[in-house]
Amino acid sequence: MQSVVIVLLGIVGMLFGWFVYSKFIAEKIFKMDDKFVTPAHELQDGVDYVPTNKVVLWGHHFTSVAGAAPIVGPAIAVYWGWVPAVLWVVFGTIFFAGVHDMGALWASARHKGKSMGALSESVIGSRTRSLFMIVVFLVLLMVNAVFGVVIANSFVSQPNAVFPAWSAIVVALVIGQLLRRNMPLIPLCAIGVGVLYATIYMGSSMPLALPSEMFGLADKANWIIILFVYAAIASLLPVWMLLQPRDFINGMQLLVGLVLLYGAVFVSMPDITAPAFNMQTAADTPSIIPLLFVTIACGAVSGFHGIVSSGTSSKQLNKETDGRFVGYLGAVGEGCLALITLVAVSGVALAVSPEEWHEIYSHLGAGSVSAFITGGANLIESGWGISTEVASTLLAVMVVLFAGTTMDSGVRLQRYIIQEWGDIYKISALKNGVVATLVAVGCCLLLAFGAGGASGSGGMIIWPLFGSTNQILASLTLLVISVMLIKAGRPAKFTLIPMVFVLIMAFFAGVIKLAEYYQQGNWLLVVLDAIVLIVSVLVMLEAWSVIAKHKREKQQGSEQA
Repeated sequence: MQSVVIVLLGIVGMLFGWFVYSKFIAEKIFKMDDKFVTPAHELQDGVDYVPTNKVVLWGHHFTSVAGAAPIVGPAIAVYWGWVPAVLWVVFGTIFFAGVHDMGALWASARHKGKSMGALSESVIGSRTRSLFMIVVFLVLLMVNAVFGVVIANSFVSQPNAVFPAWSAIVVALVIGQLLRRNMPLIPLCAIGVGVLYATIYMGSSMPLALPSEMFGLADKANWIIILFVYAAIASLLPVWMLLQPRDFINGMQLLVGLVLLYGAVFVSMPDITAPAFNMQTAADTPSIIPLLFVTIACGAVSGFHGIVSSGTSSKQLNKETDGRFVGYLGAVGEGCLALITLVAVSGVALAVSPEEWHEIYSHLGAGSVSAFITGGANLIESGWGISTEVASTLLAVMVVLFAGTTMDSGVRLQRYIIQEWGDIYKISALKNGVVATLVAVGCCLLLAFGAGGASGSGGMIIWPLFGSTNQILASLTLLVISVMLIKAGRPAKFTLIPMVFVLIMAFFAGVIKLAEYYQQGNWLLVVLDAIVLIVSVLVMLEAWSVIAKHKREKQQGSEQA
């Protein structure tokens, strides 16, 4: 019964955020205008800049920012107790993530679809642009390299997910062509989701796997190479051909999954067995403050969302006012996924008694995706009578498809960054889409196999930096938006307050990790962590200088008048 109360309170909070708070921010603070000509129309090229129906764009945006993170983060952070995790997910979604994502979309659209790193030059200064783009590139490198490993691991451990995951690409290509021929969206969506779920049912009894060794590499390493070859090709295709329909279908698939999970809660009304506040943590468990706030990123606030908002989504925005639907509602979708993840890993669906729950969550990092799949499958079976085998395949495919769509968008975004560098530093070769894609994929594979050897797991080496780096990036994005608002003479407290909070937590976490890496003698992480911390300080100083200068000029203008 406790789970129903959690779900109801969370839904009420999300509804307040969507109907009240987001409307206020969009209309009174960002002042979104239907008459503004978006980059999708001004720079339309049929490849990256394409005016898109807001529902289809929401599907792309939502699945691109979601990935596996709103599942992984909450499923780990529940170790500290379900109360702090639920509070951060709900309040983080309403006042942090929604404003951040919608704000990045608005800011980029107002600067011809430039990424947050590139547009920071006109908002703050050229030095800020260079520093900002370093952090953006590092985050994309981490996400792409690691999600390749995550998907490969899933294909090896869950061969039932291979057939439906690749079938989704074929379905998306067909639907993309039909949409291009003005076929109605709703019937195509229904057919696409129906076919996807048929392949999930087939996949549950038809596992597919690569040979354990091929070309001198293990199956996981071969999957990583195949995935990056696919991502390179996908990133060069027009967005309407694969990216949009694939992400939209995945978004609809997630909605079905959320209906199944939330519906199961109301039908079976499971109790919570996890502690509200965990007092039995292991001796080496880090402090909940600040680590909770970087462990739950997607589902509360995430810098990666700003990259997507200002990278692919802003180039497809049909009307500026669609930014509220795409950006804020995308964040609400993530919050809903994070909330139901917490219920799945906290209740009797995962562990019948508190003692069993503590056995599963014996230390920080235990549980994670496997706990979500197990708990979610048991929850669906108890509520709907669907077998755990089919439910487990469904949830495993959900995780794989989310990670895959994030990887698709991530490689495309990395290409954008490299092309922007080519434009900024007058390197004509890097402006070429194919060359930029090869450089992006090459960097990811170099990290994967150069640092990880034949296993291809090199991306996992720098992954521990993701939490703090990602949240520092979120604070820098909020800073750029705040400077834009200050220069426009609008209230900036709605972005400055979240920015200060996230920066303090992320910077504090980064310092703690820096000391930890130093003690371990992990010099690569020491150097990278130090770079991120120094860059964030320099960007803040640059921004403060711009704000102070703006205030002086405004005051002088008032005195002269």
